[in-house]
Amino acid sequence: MIRDELSPGTIFPLPRPVFTHAVKSMRLAAGEQMILSDGEGHRAVVTLLDETSGTVQVGDVEEVDEPEVRLGLIQALAKSGRDEQAIEMATEVGVDAVMPWQAQRSIVQWKGAKAEKALSKWRDLLTAATEQSRRSRMPELLSLHTTKQLISWTRERTEAGDVVLILHQDATETWGQFEDVVRAVQRGTIWVVVGPEGGITDDEVAALKDAGAHALVIGQNILRASSAGPVALTLLSRVMGRYE
Repeated sequence: MIRDELSPGTIFPLPRPVFTHAVKSMRLAAGEQMILSDGEGHRAVVTLLDETSGTVQVGDVEEVDEPEVRLGLIQALAKSGRDEQAIEMATEVGVDAVMPWQAQRSIVQWKGAKAEKALSKWRDLLTAATEQSRRSRMPELLSLHTTKQLISWTRERTEAGDVVLILHQDATETWGQFEDVVRAVQRGTIWVVVGPEGGITDDEVAALKDAGAHALVIGQNILRASSAGPVALTLLSRVMGRYE
C-alpha cells in the first residue's frame, strides 16, 4: 500500500485495484470503514468518503512488529499450480518468508527469462493473498534455489540458529516428537521444506540433514505439495502461540 498516506487525518484516493475491491467486492458505501496496510507492518482504519472517486480519510494507525520467531516455507516447484496454491494458503496462515526451490524431481523448471517471470508471478500472488487476508506484513520472497544452493544455504542458516524442518513421508521422527524443540526457539526463523509431487529424493534428504536440517513426518496420510506446507505452518503457529 502507500505508507506516506497512512497518517491520521490524511485524505487520499484509493489505488484503482483497492478501490475496485472495496466498492465492487466488499460493496462499501460512503461512511463505512476498511483496513489498509502497506505490507511493511503499518495498518490504518480508513473511512470511505466518496464511493465514486474512492477517496478515503485515515483514522487510527498502528504498527505491527515483526515476530521474534518467523515462519518460512521452502516450496519445491510443482506442476498444475500446486506450488502457487501452497504459497497463497501459507500467506493466509501467516508465513513470513517464502523460497522457491528447484528440486531434483521438480517437473516444472524455471530457466532463463522464465525464472524472472515466474518469480514475479509468485510476488503478485503473495501480494494478493496478503491483501485478501488483511495482513500487515507481506511475506519476504527469496530467490530461486537449486538443491545444491539450498544445501549450502541450510548449513549457513542452521549455524546461525534457524531451524529447518523437512517434511518427508519416510522420516522416523514424528511431528509430535519435535514440538518441544519448536517451543524452545526464541528467535530466528523456523523453515518448512516441502518437496514436489514426486517427493524429495533420499540424497536430498541426507544432504539437508547433514547440513543441519531435521526430517519429520506429519501423521500417516501423504499430503500433496499444495497442502503439506500450510498444514505444517498451521501446526507451528499453534505450538508457538500465534492463535492465542
